[in-house]
Amino acid sequence: MPKIPEEIANRLATGELIAAIAQDAVSKEVLMMAWMNTQALQATLDTNRATYWSRSRNSLWIKGETSGHTQEVKKISFDCDGDAILLEVIQTGAACHTGERSCFHTEIVN
Repeated sequence: MPKIPEEIANRLATGELIAAIAQDAVSKEVLMMAWMNTQALQATLDTNRATYWSRSRNSLWIKGETSGHTQEVKKISFDCDGDAILLEVIQTGAACHTGERSCFHTEIVN
C-alpha cells in the first residue's frame, strides 16, 4: 500500500484540506476540483478510486459511488508547495454533477 509523502502527511495532520484537481489521463482535460484530507488521500491510494472530502456532507465520498460516474486513478502528483494534488484519472461518465463532462464548461470571455 502506498504511503502519503511525509510533507503532505504533515500538512494534512493539521486538519487542512488540500485542493485535488482531476484531469483526464489521456486527453489531459481538466475535469473537476474537489477537496481531500488524510483519509480521502489514503483511501484513493489504497483503492485507485478517487475519494474526496465533502465539506457540505462533512464526510468522505467516492466519486461515482451513487452516479456510476467513476474516476479510476492512474497517477497522483503534488505541486511544488505540497498544497494541491493532481489526479490523472480514467473518467467514466460525466465528471460534473450537472452532467457535463468537465466542471469547467462555463467560459468567461474578456
